[in-house]
Amino acid sequence: MSFARTLLCQYRQRRTFHDCPINAIQPLRLLLLGSPGSGKGTQSERLQKHFGVLHVSSGDLLRRNIQQQTPIGQQAASYMSQGQLVPDPVLISLIDQELSHVGTHHWLLDGFPRTLTQAQALDDTLTRLMQPLNLVVNLEVPEEVILDRIMDRWVHIPSGRVYNLSYNPPKTAGRDDETGEPLSKRPDDCPDVFRVRMGQYKAMVAPLLDYYSDIAVTVKGNTSDEIYPQIEREIVNRLGVLPGVGTLPAAADLGSLSAAAAAKANSSRARAAAAAATAHNTSVDEEQIAGSSLQ
Repeated sequence: MSFARTLLCQYRQRRTFHDCPINAIQPLRLLLLGSPGSGKGTQSERLQKHFGVLHVSSGDLLRRNIQQQTPIGQQAASYMSQGQLVPDPVLISLIDQELSHVGTHHWLLDGFPRTLTQAQALDDTLTRLMQPLNLVVNLEVPEEVILDRIMDRWVHIPSGRVYNLSYNPPKTAGRDDETGEPLSKRPDDCPDVFRVRMGQYKAMVAPLLDYYSDIAVTVKGNTSDEIYPQIEREIVNRLGVLPGVGTLPAAADLGSLSAAAAAKANSSRARAAAAAATAHNTSVDEEQIAGSSLQ
């Protein structure tokens, strides 16, 4: 591919990195979509392990910035303390700031964007950084399967760690593995609330999938083990990136990354420790990140 063609792929206004030859090796710039309980966290962990992606989670970023009392964190906390949604400008600033430190490494976005306004603002940021999205993966799991997962789900509120009695139970029943503190049920983990949230999610994701239609793929299955090979196949076929190839260096060598991003790249244990230190009793859920479309 010529240098001129490479520049053209980088500079075009909308997400056009995928217009480059299909098997040309491209940095992984992935957006993961999926309803609550669809397994985004599990798939993100596998992608981190096999492709060395930096996992940029809007929920984790909010918790960390609130705990560290950064200017953005203080703005977000002021809305959340009043039970309000975090507005788009605050979320966009948060993601913009994080991605500006990522550099040329593979990354995965989880939890953002969730509205068309956020998607368009993200495009502006990525165009400026010359890091356009090149793959959007939508996880589609049957609703009855997700409901079963949610009913078996328990969480450690301060850290955000999630357990499931069916496939990821805590070592000690009712206790967090790392702190020994009690686990809780989310108030909205019940069938009636689940149906409302699914309706909201479907209304949210339809315009996003239309907006990203040229780079979006939907993968279907009942379990994470069924879905992950499909994601890996799409990455290999579309971007030419192979599992275990081009994984991130040790955190000490990530000079161009922010300290938080380097910690994420270094180990999942460091990620968990950072999460455990965040926000004390502040819980950031998907609705608080959603923006005005779900009000």
